[in-house]
Amino acid sequence: MSLESTVSPSAMSGPAITKAAATVRGSTRQFAKLTARLRTTALALIVPLGLLLVWDLMVRWTGTRLVPPPSGVATMMWDFAFGGIYDDAYSGSLPIHFWKSVQRVYGGFFLAALLGIPLGLMIGRIPLLRALLDPTLALLRPIPVTAWLPLSMIFFGLGPKSAVFLVFLGAFYPILLNTVFGVKSVDVRLFEAAGMLGCSGPQLFRSVVLPAALPSIFNGLRLGASFAWILIVVGEMTGVPEGLGAVIMDGRTLSRTDLVITGMIIIGITGFLSDRILVSLSNYFLRWSPQHHA
Repeated sequence: MSLESTVSPSAMSGPAITKAAATVRGSTRQFAKLTARLRTTALALIVPLGLLLVWDLMVRWTGTRLVPPPSGVATMMWDFAFGGIYDDAYSGSLPIHFWKSVQRVYGGFFLAALLGIPLGLMIGRIPLLRALLDPTLALLRPIPVTAWLPLSMIFFGLGPKSAVFLVFLGAFYPILLNTVFGVKSVDVRLFEAAGMLGCSGPQLFRSVVLPAALPSIFNGLRLGASFAWILIVVGEMTGVPEGLGAVIMDGRTLSRTDLVITGMIIIGITGFLSDRILVSLSNYFLRWSPQHHA
């Protein structure tokens, strides 16, 4: 008699049933995740599609020629990206303008992060430094970035350096203040527990201060990135010939509302994608925290 024939069907059914049940549970979880994502996407599209509908209806109802319908803006966006429709100075020029703006936005943003995060960590942790710098920062913070426009052109001249400086100013304060807030919000009991475990100096900073302040730091980075894209239009008023902000200003001068709206939409989409990247990084670095859900 062979070995296979001595094994009863009931003995073989247990592992097979368990494996099948695990497969079904895995498929159910994947289906639930896919359904949740589709539902989230559908809910997120309701308001934009509703705004497009209202926009189209208002243009048709008023009969205005100053504001183009969504279809007109879509045509302009296609020509701006690929050309072949209007064949003017802006046809197919999106890659050039987009790349110039990206360089200025992220140049200013990364400079703000490189300065704002370390400075915020030190201000939040060192009372003497906080006493020295906090009054001056509180005095400079309410000054609008647009007020720095003439001085930026004097200091850096006409061109991209002024734009980078203005973007830097706009992103710097949200990053700095959120970092300071994150450090000052660290629970005192964490320091006591770390001290009992013999943690001090740089190790205390790496193991306690920085992880506890990370949620606020990422909030500051998200705000800073948003302000960086907001201020690119102001930054590119400094005489630069290329960039999305420059295109928007040209559209205003030429009464090309479709060009203005096209630039606005591209900035909005790029800013949204930048924010999603920061959210993904935040979720990755804060995956240890069960309370963190961006």
